[in-house]
Amino acid sequence: MAPAPLLQLSGIALTYGGNPLFQALDLVIQPGDRLALVGRNGSGKSTLMKIMAGLVQADSGSRILTPGTTVGYMEQDPDFSGFATLGDYALSRLDPAEGYRVEIAAEGLGFDPSVAVETASGGERRRAALARLLAEAPDLMLLDEPTNHLDIQAIQWLEARLRETRAGFVLISHDRAFLNALSRAMLWVDRGQVRRLEQSFAAFEDWRDKTWADEDEARHKLDRKIKHEAKWAVEGISARRKRNMGRVRALQALKAERASQIRRQGTAAMALDAGPQSGKLVVEAEAISKSFGGQPIVRDFSLKVLRGDRVAFVGPNGAGKTTLLRMLTGALAPDSGGLRLGTNLDMAVFDQTRAQLNPDASLWENLTGDPTMRVSGQADQVMVRGQPRHVVGYLKDFLFDEQQARAPVRSLSGGERARLLLARIMARESNLLVLDEPTNDLDVETLDLLQDLLGEYPGTVLLVSHDRDFIDRVATTTLVFEGQGRVTAYAGGWTDMLAQRGTTAEAAKSAPKAAPRPEAARPAAQAARPAGLSFTERKRLDALPAEIARLEAEIGKLSDLLSDADLYTRDPVKAAKATEMLDQRQAALSRAEEEWLTLAERDQG
Repeated sequence: MAPAPLLQLSGIALTYGGNPLFQALDLVIQPGDRLALVGRNGSGKSTLMKIMAGLVQADSGSRILTPGTTVGYMEQDPDFSGFATLGDYALSRLDPAEGYRVEIAAEGLGFDPSVAVETASGGERRRAALARLLAEAPDLMLLDEPTNHLDIQAIQWLEARLRETRAGFVLISHDRAFLNALSRAMLWVDRGQVRRLEQSFAAFEDWRDKTWADEDEARHKLDRKIKHEAKWAVEGISARRKRNMGRVRALQALKAERASQIRRQGTAAMALDAGPQSGKLVVEAEAISKSFGGQPIVRDFSLKVLRGDRVAFVGPNGAGKTTLLRMLTGALAPDSGGLRLGTNLDMAVFDQTRAQLNPDASLWENLTGDPTMRVSGQADQVMVRGQPRHVVGYLKDFLFDEQQARAPVRSLSGGERARLLLARIMARESNLLVLDEPTNDLDVETLDLLQDLLGEYPGTVLLVSHDRDFIDRVATTTLVFEGQGRVTAYAGGWTDMLAQRGTTAEAAKSAPKAAPRPEAARPAAQAARPAGLSFTERKRLDALPAEIARLEAEIGKLSDLLSDADLYTRDPVKAAKATEMLDQRQAALSRAEEEWLTLAERDQG
């Protein structure tokens, strides 16, 4: 006899702001289910989880919890009101004799239960909320973005705990590595529907793309049928002088079906413009050190960052990643050592605290109030990479509608706030991007687009992230904070770093602080490259032939233009600009060919 389900939702319908969020939704969660709940930002994932938890009442339908089943819910922003310390919050639902469970979770997640709630960071609060949920050990755990603001060590510990549990759980997360490690089935929220796939997250994107392709094909067939029936309605009536009312009604039904279909949300039209090229050297640090209160943050650290590098900063929360980032960008002076910044640097910064956004002002006001984006005398225009744009039109590029444009920032979800901050930094030209935890809250599709943009960006990127998959896809160098002020640089991304340390992925889950091998404990800029190519390098090798062909074609066109001797007297400005562009393309071609040769030789061993 099959066990009774833990939770069952039947015929759930819910409307927010006049728009239906869910209609006729049915869902069953069985004991031991390990579900990843995914969907675009704003699709209703968190609301659905609150319905599961019994915190949101649907307009219609039923929620059935099997008698004796316990449900635990960890929301994105837990309410700590009435609690003095993080430990008080974590212990609040437990018998005093079970307090050891919180201590175990606190040690694994890396937070101090005695820390006062009013002084605790967002990451510490999230750890306390996770500790309370894990200590309660409910039959069904509902976790909304549990990895946000957690460092990789804490994420790996949480992975291990969830892998060992016998409880069922539902996860909302955009961390691919986390979902791949834990999910056995998928729940996909898309335009009011919830589809289920009995496979892990690794199969999600292929499944999603096939679903959309099938949907497009069905829509195309419906459009053709409507066109055919509409043609009959005109020609047939004219020819027979008598209406076949049944067929006319069928045509109206087809049109109604087509009108009721909800088009899926497009991808944000994000773009990056590097503007003027920086010097070849971007940053050079020589034996820099920094301490606070006698505690070493960085000690005798050296690194050379060249134009086009993508440097990822990895380590526990509080280890000093942001401090080192600020030193390398000149915002904070080291206690000792030398630091040299390159020439012609134009920096754009993504702040993990979102402090650049005014939560009480509207999205409109946050953009038009930015001095770097303001268009003189125009209250509805913003400057986007040197060109004036209507503020609503630009916000639509980032998937905001006009109604949202006039709403306060505090009404946005975490992912929407991240998109708004991206809109601000992408409006300006830059050749150095400083991204401090940009991946928090972003959905999978936006993460994919951001990754592609960073891959094509000709400038330099300094990146702080706890998303292992994103680091693998983007980074060319990974800086690992080993503790006691020691920072080690490795070539490539997260997986490359593990290989150089001689640490398998499985070993890393249980021992993320394993000591590096001596030969790897020197800056990547000075260390020998590992055999073979990293993920990022192989992707670059595959892309270079097309880039070389494009540059050759552009050089040919410019050469043809400049072969006109009259151009220099007829339009000297155009001739000078074409000459400058030709020099740039020829230099870029030389670099691309040299890069391809280097990568191809390494690929062949």
